[in-house]
Amino acid sequence: MNPALRRALIVLGLVWALPNTVLGLIAGLVGLAFGAHVHWRPRDLAVVFHNWPWGPGGALTLGNVILHTGDTLDSTCVTYAHRAGHRHEDPIMLVDHERAHVYQYMALGLLFLPLYLVCGGISVRNPFERAADRYAQTGRGWWPWA
Repeated sequence: MNPALRRALIVLGLVWALPNTVLGLIAGLVGLAFGAHVHWRPRDLAVVFHNWPWGPGGALTLGNVILHTGDTLDSTCVTYAHRAGHRHEDPIMLVDHERAHVYQYMALGLLFLPLYLVCGGISVRNPFERAADRYAQTGRGWWPWA
């Protein structure tokens, strides 16, 4: 892909995801007061808040913000299908799974959250989660209806 076109698409995606990103930034900034720390991950096009103090563990992506309860996204986790006992799958990298969600937000903007919830929320049945796992396994296929 032409580098100028790629940059333009990234900027358009960042703007399109901005309302969700603002929600993530607000949540992340509140977390800073409770021990979270923040940094920019250029490869993932995301601001990451580590040691975010709420939630059951893992990570939550809101636009171009990743709220992570641990110290590093560069860790392994199991896929949704593996966790649900549907099949055995090798562990994936958490950062790759969350990067897929960043791309999904950049493509869908404000439509992401309602579509994600209608498709089942945090569940193995959700095509957004299955696509994020697929992307983390193969480096391809982050689109939920591919």
